[in-house]
Amino acid sequence: MNSTNEFIVFGAPDIQQAEIDEIVASMRTGWLGTGPKVARFERDFATYKGISSDYVAALNSCTAALHVSMIAANLEMGDEVITTAMTFCATVNAIIHSGATPVLADIDSRTLNINPSDIESKITPKTKAIIPVHFAGRACDMDAIMALARKHNLFVIEDCAHAIETEWNGKKAGTFGNFGCFSFYVTKNVATGEGGMVIANSPENIARIKILSLHGMSKDAWHRFSDKGYRHYYVAEPGYKYNMMDLQAAIGIHQLARVEDNWRKRQNIWKQYQNELKDFPIQLPSDPVPNTRHAYHLYTIMIDEKRANISRDSFIEKMTEENIGVGVHYNCIADHPYYQKQFGWSPDHYPVAKTVGRQTVSLPLSAKLSYNDISRIICAVKHSLGAAPT
Repeated sequence: MNSTNEFIVFGAPDIQQAEIDEIVASMRTGWLGTGPKVARFERDFATYKGISSDYVAALNSCTAALHVSMIAANLEMGDEVITTAMTFCATVNAIIHSGATPVLADIDSRTLNINPSDIESKITPKTKAIIPVHFAGRACDMDAIMALARKHNLFVIEDCAHAIETEWNGKKAGTFGNFGCFSFYVTKNVATGEGGMVIANSPENIARIKILSLHGMSKDAWHRFSDKGYRHYYVAEPGYKYNMMDLQAAIGIHQLARVEDNWRKRQNIWKQYQNELKDFPIQLPSDPVPNTRHAYHLYTIMIDEKRANISRDSFIEKMTEENIGVGVHYNCIADHPYYQKQFGWSPDHYPVAKTVGRQTVSLPLSAKLSYNDISRIICAVKHSLGAAPT
């Protein structure tokens, strides 16, 4: 439990003794790199998603997962990939590194997810793929997106970095398109420090991703140092160094085992925020719609300076003074100077993402938070706003 003055870290993972013991066991065996615990983590994740382990591959990040998914989709120089203007830079960078050209679509002001109507307006003969991002754990409108993909014969690569538990109309995020990419970064709902996972729609695509993720070496090349004796490997194509380590998987195995318990804890925190902050001059996130499951990865509020009488950045400073860690998810991609220079993007072209990006603040939403932590956060929000309920 945090003391009154202790800083509450944004997105701190809930690490328990089971993870620590599993890491120690890995260290004692001497098998630290890709090995049997990675294979176990893949099986466990596949079971959670209700699919065969032949359709999953563990990697060292979601960024890597996005990159190799696009390589496995055989995207070429000049191909266009449409994604949201409200995402982490990794989504766009992975498109660039694949050789394709990113194209941005604006977001829906209620869901903060990519707007299917704007996707359709950006489709050209060069468009080859769509990357929807399930922002904050809220499912994109996958019916509309998949209809567009079928109509225009496009790949769909789901960015599920926020969406391990997410569902749309009873179907799990990451299982709609050709590929689904997940993150186990330290702030995520299942944390391994760094880590990622790909779900593909065929074992053949997963086999290729596993080859691409380990230097292009033949499948299961990590077996070359097993107790069955040395095995030769052969390079099938120039690959990357994207494999997950057993040390990471050792954490993930136990994090994943508690995923549902932790989801319920975050759901309760979300509901408490919604109830306690509803009368204050800020915009709260929309409640989940029926027949969906929100992963409750981020709790984002909007600070409109005219309404709240404080700027977003001043609010962040005040929360920091209160020893509360917060986040910004995210500035509009078109607000970043590199992309403006490289692609000629202007935030004015994406007015919803521009507004959201300049007003958004994410409050702590971790299963590690205690009752006292949550009370402190809520009190700090109210004090930072300096306003009575409206």
